[in-house]
Formats: sequence, C-alpha cells, structure tokens
Amino acid sequence: MEKKRILVVDDDKSQVKTLTEILRLEGFDVDSAETGREAIEKYKAQLYDLVLLDIRLPDMKGTEVLKIIDGQPTKTVRIIITGYPTTENTDEAMDMKADAYLVKPVDPKKLIKAMHEKLNNQQ
Repeated sequence: MEKKRILVVDDDKSQVKTLTEILRLEGFDVDSAETGREAIEKYKAQLYDLVLLDIRLPDMKGTEVLKIIDGQPTKTVRIIITGYPTTENTDEAMDMKADAYLVKPVDPKKLIKAMHEKLNNQQ
C-alpha cells in the first residue's frame, strides 16, 4: 500500500518537528511548510492526500491557503489546527471547506484518529 502524503503547515518549528515525527511513525510521508506561500508552492508542485494547516501563518491566514487549495482539481483532506479557537475562526474554516478543526495543543491520538477517518472517507 502506498504511503499517504501529508503537508504540515505551521510557522512554529517545534510544532512542525513534533507533528512530523508523530506522522512518520504512523507511516505517513510528511513534508512541511512554514508560510502560506511556501505551502501553496509545494501543494501546486506535489499531490498531497492531506494538509494539516495552522490558521495563523506569518504571511497569510490558513483560510486563505484553504481557498487556493480548494480551487485545485484534486480532493485533499484539509485539517485546520489553531491555538486561537474562536467562533470566527471556526466559522471561517468551515466556510472554506475545512474537513476538521482541531485546537492546539493537538492530542496526537485525536489527530491520528481524525486523519484516518477523513482519509478513509476521501476514498
């Protein structure tokens, strides 16, 4: 079975490192980006099964990245993670067709469960 490709987008280097290690241990092929622009460039160059996206990035909001990703022809699972859980952020993420919304610090077991559920539904 082919490994699922994951793009982790977060400007917090320690968060990216931790998530990358956890996801690789789960058998995923993981790539990362620290800005919205970098995420968009990588997304356009490479197919990803799932994008794990922080809502606050240094150059743009994660929801802006979602809007661009949504315009692409492939169906990628999109999970928003945030340390700033507000009703506005939740509503905006869901309006931009996020598949899930998780609050930092992310519980690795909940994250993995959500990822597997969403990836299974994708097929």
